Amino acid sequence: MINESTHTANQKLLLQGAGGRIAILGAGESGVGAAYLAKQQGYDVFVSDFGAIADNYKKQLTDWNIPFEEQQHTEAEILKAVEVIKSPGIPDKAPIVKKIKEKNIPVISEIEFAGRYTDAKIIGITGSNGKTTTTSLTYHILKNAGLNVGLAGNIGKSFAYQVATEKFEYYALELSSFMLDDMYDFKVDIAILLNITPDHLDRYDYKMENYVASKFRVAQNQTAADYFIYCADDPETIKGMESRSFAAQLLPFSIEKSIEPGAYLDKDNIVINTHQQHFQMSINELALQGKHNIYNSMASGIVAKVLELRNETLRESMGNFKNIEHRLESVGKISGISFINDSKATNVNSTWYALESMTSDVILILGGVDKGNDYSMLKELVKQKVKAIVCLGKDNSRIHAAFEDVVDIIINTSSAEEAVQMSYHLATKGDTVLLSPACASFDLFKNYEDRGRQFKQAVKEL
Repeated sequence: MINESTHTANQKLLLQGAGGRIAILGAGESGVGAAYLAKQQGYDVFVSDFGAIADNYKKQLTDWNIPFEEQQHTEAEILKAVEVIKSPGIPDKAPIVKKIKEKNIPVISEIEFAGRYTDAKIIGITGSNGKTTTTSLTYHILKNAGLNVGLAGNIGKSFAYQVATEKFEYYALELSSFMLDDMYDFKVDIAILLNITPDHLDRYDYKMENYVASKFRVAQNQTAADYFIYCADDPETIKGMESRSFAAQLLPFSIEKSIEPGAYLDKDNIVINTHQQHFQMSINELALQGKHNIYNSMASGIVAKVLELRNETLRESMGNFKNIEHRLESVGKISGISFINDSKATNVNSTWYALESMTSDVILILGGVDKGNDYSMLKELVKQKVKAIVCLGKDNSRIHAAFEDVVDIIINTSSAEEAVQMSYHLATKGDTVLLSPACASFDLFKNYEDRGRQFKQAVKEL
């Protein structure tokens, strides 16, 4: 196992220009971006992907004269490296990663690597749910305020590529637990931990405490000059904080109790107080509706006040923000029926948040590749809000078993077009057809984006 001091020693060696080879595992957005930055910094770069590399990434690597391989890992080439940058999607138990660690070669994330070459202020956002929305909203607020800010991490162009090609003074980074796992010396100036609920436990030996520890890595290396923003209403976060100490200034947010400094709900108003900085806004004016989005808006709002942005700018940004594609995205109304694309909801928790924000009766499109889902947490909301479930997947037996006692109509479909047509027939004026699958998409679609786009196309064709 590589310890933290090995990483620090290696980092110092590399930054002094002792260079050598950097091997990059995985040639997706983060790997190719890291390859470009490493080449720019004078390293001997080798990129290896065990799967096929997308044509656009192959072209970039070729244009930059960076050697790469696909469909294999050539150990002799990879094990020459002084450091390995690993794609977040590759687990530690992958044979090549085990071999690298046996050789005591440090394995780091693209974020860790890129962080060495920028002095920008980092706003790092993690959580089981809401991180893409909160990162996008934070970026939107800072950009509207005229700050020179980049958007990266699990979203947009890779952090490493932006560090190589831009001169941003701030970054809003969406950080997944997989990215955090391979971060050692990287420091987040303003860290946000939105919530912690069970997800990806297969990567954490099915131990919740391992996953929790991963999320809290967002606060490692912080100093008294930094900020740690967290949800005071989230039980796993609070439990995790009890056994940890924090150097950063703590700024909690809550909709259940008054908190200062931090953010809280006073009747229908968000109130943010951070050391002489005061802000208030009605939740009815927020672009993002639903309880979970009050939390997301509070977290982003605290960042704005820590950076002393003007209240008018913050109010305007929180009121006109348009959510990302495939996350509670309004597709339009037909015959008084609303269609919402929440294809990014690939776990049960995300679907719970989507349902919780609905204010009308719902026809719910569920299903796909079930990651061992526990649907019980959805039952109460389904009972209250859902008129019918339209299954969109190859095997829907677990959805039937979970909901047949609370929903009268559960129908199987095998394409986005069929699911949309069926939902349209089941809905009446004033209802909402909600695609929020709670499952991965790989049985019928390339990915959740493909699923969302096919859904939107099918709605257009009604």
